[in-house]
Amino acid sequence: MFKPARMKKLKILTLDAYSNSVVSALHEEEIVQIHDISERIQQDAEWKQILKPSKATAYTGKLSSLQMKTAGIVDFLKSAERKEGGILKSVMGFINPKVPQKKEVEDLDTETLIAHAESILDKVEGQTKTIENKINILDSEKNELNNALNIATKLQNIDIDLSDLENTIYTSAIAGKMPSAQFEEFKKEVTSITDQIVILEQDAEEDTKILIVVTLKEYGSKVSALLRRFEFELYNTSGLSGKPAAIISSAEARINEIDNEKAQLMNELADIAEKWKDDLLILKEQLDIEKNRNEIFSFFGETNKTLMLEAWVPVKKADKAVEIIKESSEGYSIIEVTDPEEGDDIPIHLDNPRFAKPYEMFVHMYSPPGYNEIDPSIFLALMFPFFFGFCLTDAGYGIADALIGIVLILGLGKVNKMMRNMGIIMVTGGLWAVILGTITNSFLGDIYGRFLIGDPTVAIPGTVEAVNAFAHPDNILIMAIAVGVIYTVIGLIIGARNNLVAGKTKEALGEQIAWLMMFVGVGLAAASFLLGLSSILLYVGGAIVVIAIIMFIYVNGPFGIMDLMGMIGNILSYARLLALGLATGGIAMTVNIFVQLVGGIPYIGLILIPIVFIFGHIANGAFQTFGGIINALRLHYVEFFGQFYIGGSQKFRAFRTKRKITKLGGK
Repeated sequence: MFKPARMKKLKILTLDAYSNSVVSALHEEEIVQIHDISERIQQDAEWKQILKPSKATAYTGKLSSLQMKTAGIVDFLKSAERKEGGILKSVMGFINPKVPQKKEVEDLDTETLIAHAESILDKVEGQTKTIENKINILDSEKNELNNALNIATKLQNIDIDLSDLENTIYTSAIAGKMPSAQFEEFKKEVTSITDQIVILEQDAEEDTKILIVVTLKEYGSKVSALLRRFEFELYNTSGLSGKPAAIISSAEARINEIDNEKAQLMNELADIAEKWKDDLLILKEQLDIEKNRNEIFSFFGETNKTLMLEAWVPVKKADKAVEIIKESSEGYSIIEVTDPEEGDDIPIHLDNPRFAKPYEMFVHMYSPPGYNEIDPSIFLALMFPFFFGFCLTDAGYGIADALIGIVLILGLGKVNKMMRNMGIIMVTGGLWAVILGTITNSFLGDIYGRFLIGDPTVAIPGTVEAVNAFAHPDNILIMAIAVGVIYTVIGLIIGARNNLVAGKTKEALGEQIAWLMMFVGVGLAAASFLLGLSSILLYVGGAIVVIAIIMFIYVNGPFGIMDLMGMIGNILSYARLLALGLATGGIAMTVNIFVQLVGGIPYIGLILIPIVFIFGHIANGAFQTFGGIINALRLHYVEFFGQFYIGGSQKFRAFRTKRKITKLGGK
C-alpha cells in the first residue's frame, strides 16, 4: 500500500501467425506496458545472432494517411455544424456534459478496416468536395472584392475612373496616401525629376492626403522611388474599372450575394455533418487504435517464423496477462514470467486505496517514486486537504470550494478523470476549511458579528476561543509549528527506512537518525522546562542533542552542522499555514468594512453594497483558494519530500486502446 505496485517482466515468444492476435488481445485488455527491445537486439551480440529488430507493419503508412484524412474531414465538418444554445448551452455543457454512449463495433482486421475507411471517406468526400471547392472559390472572390472595396473607399472622393490609372506604353499612374506635412516638400523635389507630371490631391483623415500622380513612363520608377522616401502608402488599383462609388456599390452587393450563397452551402454541409459525424468519429478512433497497434511491432524482435516481445505487468494482473496470451495464440507461445533484475528501468504503477487515487496525480506531477521507495500518495491524501483548509481557514469560502468540487464531480468529472479527481480534492479541502474556519471564527471574515449581530467582536457559533484567529493567533501558530514538526519527523522516519533498506547506514545516521534524536532531545528538554517536569529530562534531552550533533559532524563533517539552519527553516515554513489563514480572514474583513463604508454613500450606496460584497469575496476566495493549493503542494514538495523522496522513475503506461466512443462487439 505504501509502495508502488510490484511488477513482473513478461518475455513472450510466439509464432508469427499469432502475433496480430496476441498484440490485439493485450491492446484491448490494457494491462501491460510493452518494452522496446529493438535497441538491445542491435547492441547485444548474443541477441543479434538469433533475432533481428522487427518493424512497424506494412499497413502503418496507409493507416496514418487515412487517420490524417479522417481527422481533416472531421475538423472541416465541425466548422460547419449548427451552433445551438449559445452561452447557456456552453455553461450547461460544463455543469452537466453529455456522456458519450459507446457504440458497438466489429473487431475488423487491418485490411478490412482500411477498406471500410476508404469506403466511408469516398462517400463523404463525394458529398463535401464539390461544396468545399465552391466555398473556396467564393472566399477567393470575396477577398478580391474586399480589396477592391478597400481601395475604392479610400479613393471615393476623387471623381475618376480607376481603369484610367492603369499604366500605358506612354504613361505611369500611381495612387496612394502621404502625410500632409510632407506633401509640399515632395512637390518641390519631384520637379527635379520632371515637370511632365500631374498630381491630383484630396485631404483625408489624420493629416494625410490622397494622391494620384500621373507622369511619363520614363519617369515612373524615379517618381515611385521618391514617393517611398516620403512615407507614401501605395494603393494597388490594377484590375479595377469604374468610378469608386460604382465599385463600392457593386462590391457590396456582390459580397452580400456571396455571404448568402456561402450560408446555403454551409447549411448543406451542416446536414452532411449531422449525417456523418458519428460515423467519422468512430472511424477516427478505430484508425487511431489500429495505427497504434501496427506501430508497436517496431518494439519487438523477430526470426523468420517467430516474434519476441517483452512487457511489464503488475503482479496482480500477471496471471491474467499469461492467460490472455495463451488464449490468443491458441497455446503456440512460450511465456517467461520473471522478477525485475538489477539495472532494469522498472515502470512505476501506483497502487493505492480508492480515497488516495485522486492524489496520485500530484505525485506524478513531481516525479513517480523509485520502485523500492515509499509512495507518498496516502500522505498527500491525508494531509493535502488539511493543509489546504488550514491555508484557507474560512468556513464560507470552504463551502464555496466544496460546492465547486461537487459541480466538477457531477459535471465534467463524468467524462474527464482529472476533473473528477480535482472535484474530490476541492470537496475534501473545502470541508477542512469549513471545520477550521468554524473553530477559528471565520465565515466570510467577520460577517456574522458585523452584519448579523452588529458587533464585529462576536464569534460565530462553534468557535473554540483558544484558537479564535482574531484573538489568539499565537495558539494557531503553535498548532502550525507542531504540525510541521510531526510531519517532518514522519518524513525523517521514512527517509531513514529508505536508506537502511538500501544499505546506506551512514547516510541514514547523518541525514535522518541524528535529526530524529535532535527532535527527541529538544522535546524532552522543552517538556522539562515548560511543563515543570523532572529536571532529569532536561539533562537527558541535552545529552541526546549533544550526541546528535556529534553524529552530524562525524557523518557530514564540521560544515554538516550548518544544515541546522535549513531544518529550522523547514519547520518555520509551516508558519505559512497561519499567515495564509489570517490573510484570508483579514482580507474578508476588509471587504466587509468596505461594504459598510459604501453603504453610507447617499443614493448609490444600496447599489454598491451587493457589487462590493459579491465581487470582493469572489476575488478574495479565488485568490486564497489558488494560494491554498500552491502552498499545500509546496509544503509537500519542498518540506516533506525533501526529507526522504528521490523519485525520477518512469510512469507505467499501459498498452491501451483508449476507446471513448466505441466498444468491441461482445465486450
